[in-house]
Amino acid sequence: MKRILTYGTFDLLHYGHIRLLKRARALGDYLIIGLSTDEFNAGKGKKAYHSFESRKEMLESVRYVDLVIPEETWEQKLDDVLEYRVDTVVMGGDWAGSDRFEYLKDYCEVVYLDRTEGVSTTLIREELGM
Repeated sequence: MKRILTYGTFDLLHYGHIRLLKRARALGDYLIIGLSTDEFNAGKGKKAYHSFESRKEMLESVRYVDLVIPEETWEQKLDDVLEYRVDTVVMGGDWAGSDRFEYLKDYCEVVYLDRTEGVSTTLIREELGM
């Protein structure tokens, strides 16, 4: 079984998120989501509209997702790769080359997927005046 792992906040779940999850799952047999906790987001200066529990419930209802785990720190990624026997970490293309993920190449494959043009949580927030 090929295990795939991706990370994100997945707030204001939209078509771009679903497309990312679908493409990530197509790379393997089991998709794990490291979902940023509210506390972790606060440390990054971000605030999600939906709580961690609500975002987790939404992601668990998406057919491409097999498991949702909390992302509590930047440093946990290697532990997650090892604990869940991850074969591939998948992230959006805007993370390509980032030290946050590049070091994982010593332990698993790292794939960057292009974001869906014309849709993002940031754009939705701006259009709604949030």
